[in-house]
Amino acid sequence: MKRLLLIMCIALAGTLPSLAWAGSSEAGKSLLPAADVAAFSNRVQQDLAARGANVAIVARMGRDPSVLPPGVQYTHVSFWVYSQITRADGSTGRGYQVYNLYQKDDDQTRSHLVQDSPADFFAGAHRLDAGIIIPDIRLQKKLLKVIASPTYRALHNPRYSVLANPNTSQFQNCTEHTLDVVMASVYNTRDVPQIKANIAAHFQPQPIKLGGAKRVLASIASQALTTNDHGAKVATATFGSIARFMRSNKLASEIYRITPDKVTRF
Repeated sequence: MKRLLLIMCIALAGTLPSLAWAGSSEAGKSLLPAADVAAFSNRVQQDLAARGANVAIVARMGRDPSVLPPGVQYTHVSFWVYSQITRADGSTGRGYQVYNLYQKDDDQTRSHLVQDSPADFFAGAHRLDAGIIIPDIRLQKKLLKVIASPTYRALHNPRYSVLANPNTSQFQNCTEHTLDVVMASVYNTRDVPQIKANIAAHFQPQPIKLGGAKRVLASIASQALTTNDHGAKVATATFGSIARFMRSNKLASEIYRITPDKVTRF
């Protein structure tokens, strides 16, 4: 039986990349030239600063778009907070600090909260392409308070799943944690059951088409691909679904995309 499952998992390996789209691992060795990453990181920072953003939701494209499921464009989402920073040479100044939820390198089913730099954030990108949501001024103020408070860490659930169901608190990924912080800010609460009730009532997650065989065998291949927190259908939080929620509820001042050569409105 074990041998049969192993053969089936190997046969399924060619179809699994489309499931692993949301992996929010920490940036390791850059996939792109370091100079290009640094220049793009600075461009995004300068753009946000020019727009007066004290906090923004920024997403990166960490995988080849051809392996991403329909409706999914970005693979990792974080908060960028305009802060007092210390540069590599020891000098200080103003810039953006990135607040992430990352999978642990030694256990992909667990996550931790990490602060890093814009260059670190884009070091793991497959392509220099950023999705950006700038919350409206009122929500920015609320987000800053929550991120600076114990609530930000209290909303972290270290049990990681790529396809976490945002309506439940069984598992969490980077995008769901971002959504939880947004909801905590909007509704002025840190009560997780209340946050999840508000998400279920007002947020439409992104459906992920997943056949029965792939769904079962994916969780065998990697526990981080579990769908145990879903019913018959699988749906998860994505940058796009958060953007739609914030646009429809008039919570965002701007939603757009930056690439090295242009800025595009969503």
